[in-house]
Amino acid sequence: MNAIEIIAKKRDGLKLTCHELEFFVNSFLKGRITDYQLTALLMAIYLNGMDLDETAWLTDVMLKSGEKVTFPIPQNIYVDKHSTGGIGDKVSLILSPLVASCGAKVPMLSGRGLGHTGGTLDKLESIPGFRTDLSINEFKDIVEIVGCVISGQTSQIAPADRIIYTLRHCSATVESVPLICASILSKKFAAGPKGFVFDIKCGNGAFMKTIDEAEKLAFFLIEVAKAMGKKVTALITDMNQPLGYSAGNILEVTESIEALMGKISPDLYNVVLELGAEMLHIAEIQKDRNKAISLLKEKLKKKSALAKFEEMVSKQGGDLTIFSNNTTVPKAPAIGTFKSINLLIISPRKFLSLYLMGTGSG
Repeated sequence: MNAIEIIAKKRDGLKLTCHELEFFVNSFLKGRITDYQLTALLMAIYLNGMDLDETAWLTDVMLKSGEKVTFPIPQNIYVDKHSTGGIGDKVSLILSPLVASCGAKVPMLSGRGLGHTGGTLDKLESIPGFRTDLSINEFKDIVEIVGCVISGQTSQIAPADRIIYTLRHCSATVESVPLICASILSKKFAAGPKGFVFDIKCGNGAFMKTIDEAEKLAFFLIEVAKAMGKKVTALITDMNQPLGYSAGNILEVTESIEALMGKISPDLYNVVLELGAEMLHIAEIQKDRNKAISLLKEKLKKKSALAKFEEMVSKQGGDLTIFSNNTTVPKAPAIGTFKSINLLIISPRKFLSLYLMGTGSG
């Protein structure tokens, strides 16, 4: 077995085995396969796809390339959310402390900007001093003390994904459904939660442009996650226009803080509540959707979620002082206002009504 044979096999549209994927990824990590050979395989996968078996095998190989976080019983309360990304998507900054304020634990490993979308880590790092390079022990301690943590991958966690993530960005293979699925799940599983809610963005501002593409990704995420023993739900949400009022790292942090104080745009509010209700259901905090949404609204109104956000930022070394006064937030040298018009409706469904793809457990 060698790298060229495996690349050629996938180039010709054939199914790879678990052993071949394991050999290729592990050989690359040991320096026996070059980055241009891995890039060639990524392009072959992008062009010819992978089935569910291959995707699950690749996910498992990437997951096992590093260490995994484990949490104590009851494990069901550890739940996470992942978005496929879109313009102005600052949901994680609001949702993580909000769900934590309801009694769940939210251990979140996030990423940086990929393609045209902004990354949660990039946004949080616009907060002076905020650390996204936590060790595994720091990651675990903060989620136990605060209830939520948002950090990035380290060399310890899914190192194969970290490298592949970079090569996908450089090789125009970002939009491959199997590669997206394996990337998301390998690092999410490594962070230790028992269940996930996937926010699949769909529209002209997302990687998934159509409902069919979004449903395909949701199906892959659900089936692979279920096969690996996780409780999962996927929601398809609209991304034909920016989410909320702002796009840009420090602007989105400012908007998130304002949202936690009660000033939140209707579209962002709806997405946060629907995703939050699913997270509370999976965590077995509140299985009734209406009661879950009422609980989330109450925590927002009482600013309990804001307090969690401030505590999380403090524990991760951040200083929110500049956000206490609008005049102290750094501003771009040129500022303009542009009115956007929604020109495309992705489906006849009610605008921003979220589409439940499915729920299950392994």
